[in-house]
Amino acid sequence: MKMKVLRKWSRILHRDIGYFFIGTTLIYAISGIALNHMSDWNPNYSVELKNFNTNLKLNNSLDIKETILLLLDDIDNRNNYKKHYYPNNNRLKIFLKGGSSIVVNIRNGKGTVEYLKKRPLFFETNYLHYNPNRIWTWFSDAFAVALILFSITSLFMVKGKKGIFGRGGIYTILGFVIPILFLILYI
Repeated sequence: MKMKVLRKWSRILHRDIGYFFIGTTLIYAISGIALNHMSDWNPNYSVELKNFNTNLKLNNSLDIKETILLLLDDIDNRNNYKKHYYPNNNRLKIFLKGGSSIVVNIRNGKGTVEYLKKRPLFFETNYLHYNPNRIWTWFSDAFAVALILFSITSLFMVKGKKGIFGRGGIYTILGFVIPILFLILYI
């Protein structure tokens, strides 16, 4: 009788926790995949490069800001200007609103604009994955506790050869063995 009640409540909790946290699970799953592959791509932004040539004199003169604004009139928008600096004697770097930037070789006028665009869905899910504030941290901690409950309740939901003392037990053991083997092999 006790196991029957335990199974019943395990199914109820497992189901209701699953429904309540399905959105959060998708957020962490999507952003987790994206963040796992940061060496392959930038999960937050897409980057577009555009080359250009200019005849404007961009040396460190008194009216350099006005010259930069004239350059921006040609290749972007003067209202996007934030600031600029010279990383070395040959280059001028211009920062634009939204994270984009321009690098110009001041000797030959060749330059590149790097446009950053937020990746829809990925930018927002990654933002939440990084725990942006205290309220979200509390919510994500509740989610972590729910995942623990979700895991424990799954042990008691099914009886017989498909349950924890059968096939389910084999999967449970594998779920522990694989991460342990990974740690042994790679640490």
